[in-house]
Amino acid sequence: MWDGIQLSGFADEIDMDLGNQINVLKKLDIHHVEMRGVNGKGLVEHSMAEVKEIKKHLDDAGIRLSSVGSPIGKIKITDDFAPHMELYKHTVEIAHEMEVPYIRMFSFFMPENESYAPYRGKVMEQLGQLADYAKTSQAILLHENEKDIYGDVADRCLEIMKEFYGEHFKAVFDFANFVQCRQETLEAYEMLKPYIAYVHVKDALWSDASVVPAGMGDGHVEEILKMMKAGGYQGFLSLEPHLSDFAGFNALEQNSSQKKKMSGEEAFTMACEALRKILEKI
Repeated sequence: MWDGIQLSGFADEIDMDLGNQINVLKKLDIHHVEMRGVNGKGLVEHSMAEVKEIKKHLDDAGIRLSSVGSPIGKIKITDDFAPHMELYKHTVEIAHEMEVPYIRMFSFFMPENESYAPYRGKVMEQLGQLADYAKTSQAILLHENEKDIYGDVADRCLEIMKEFYGEHFKAVFDFANFVQCRQETLEAYEMLKPYIAYVHVKDALWSDASVVPAGMGDGHVEEILKMMKAGGYQGFLSLEPHLSDFAGFNALEQNSSQKKKMSGEEAFTMACEALRKILEKI
């Protein structure tokens, strides 16, 4: 572990029940959560009364949010933006209640088998509305490189950063998502390193795009984290396991005669242990 680094994660991959999320986070000595889903629905779908109740349970457990794992920007670029903007305003209100500035977001799904270029103007206009509101409401948007959105590969992420980067708009670096988009992660890191304020930790294989524990794939996780440490990165490393169907799990289970699907807790624990092993080395 290096100074200024804190672990977090998407605890809805453990379980949707808040109590179970808290129990496993405490067991793993993790004191932050990137809250996406909780108690049966997305955090942003909860009323403010429900959010206050969730916050109370987290406070009692000594767990804080590292970011709201929101779905903002995860609509089609051809969808009506107005209702989504209202959801975003509610999301900002939730972030304030949760006492966290960060809101993870995206840059809109693109039509399949079409050039992204004709949609650039609309993407930038809608991102601009989100960015302007973040500025006036003192939120910080974290753009995630996600598959099939405008900012899926490094050059388009860079376009977005050149347009909006600042105190209220920054980048998430997600290793596995880049691999799944056939984007070399070392190249992506070199292009985006001045803009990265948050890291999602999962890895993936170039061959079939399957998600694997950090360090077991082609995302150059250890190499890039070493460079981030040398570059003075301070902030969150947020676990997003996506491992419930990880094929290698069977090999780790002694005397396993039949394929066993990992529980959420097992998957999250495996992801956590893989990351901690890397951190010990660097």
